[in-house]
Amino acid sequence: MIRSMTAYASAEAATPAGVLTCELRTVNHRYLEISPRLPEDLRNFEPALRERIATRLSRGKVDVIVRRGESRGESLQVDHVLVARLGELALDMESRFPRLRVEFTELLRFPGVLQHAEVDQDAQQAALLGVLDRALDALTATREREGSKLGEILRERLDGIERIVADVRVWMPEIRVALRTRLESRLADLKQPADPGRLEQELVLQVTRSDVDEELDRLSTHITETRRVLGLKEPVGRRLDFLMQEFNREANTLGSKSVDARSTNAAVELKVLIEQMREQVQNIE
Repeated sequence: MIRSMTAYASAEAATPAGVLTCELRTVNHRYLEISPRLPEDLRNFEPALRERIATRLSRGKVDVIVRRGESRGESLQVDHVLVARLGELALDMESRFPRLRVEFTELLRFPGVLQHAEVDQDAQQAALLGVLDRALDALTATREREGSKLGEILRERLDGIERIVADVRVWMPEIRVALRTRLESRLADLKQPADPGRLEQELVLQVTRSDVDEELDRLSTHITETRRVLGLKEPVGRRLDFLMQEFNREANTLGSKSVDARSTNAAVELKVLIEQMREQVQNIE
């Protein structure tokens, strides 16, 4: 499955403690690097969050931002016993000091009057992972859509490489004949007649040095393997990256052995296509 490493997604969910929002941003990276930013009271769930992400993603730099909106007060509780006692004290003080006025809101500010309800930690974690899962679902869908486009680009470049390899195979017999003709012409210009045996040895040596059948066979093998890898259901970025190195090695050797303008140009075109593929592969999970 081809997946891009660049994507963005978000999700939110209402909880008793407020609305949880989870944003995910991913870019290409050699390994999986997770950078979470959580509210202070959710930081103890960071290991679980990291573990959940690692089960869904294998590569990329992942920025995770979790926010919680203001709650509607459901989590607040009033200590009615304390409020009643404070009310009694306020009435007693007013009877002694007629000009004294105690507002109800001032009673609420007294330490211990308003208390946050006990939060269920398991429920908190479940809510966090739930909204994370929804964000991951959206992120994965985006990465797969982008990956599908990258796959099409790679297959087009592979078709181009395959055409070049086929062309070079057709040209090689002509190139060998031209090489023999060129060598015989040079030897004919010599004042002393050449030894036929020496001529044959020199020809064999030149043909051997310029023989690219092995490189063409390897390129064909890499094309077949790349197409197979593109059809796998698992992350394939690292495999493709390795294959790009192998493609480039064979293209370099093909260019270094070239004795004909056509094969030289073919090697250059190969390197252009391989570099275009390599750039795209850098963004594949």
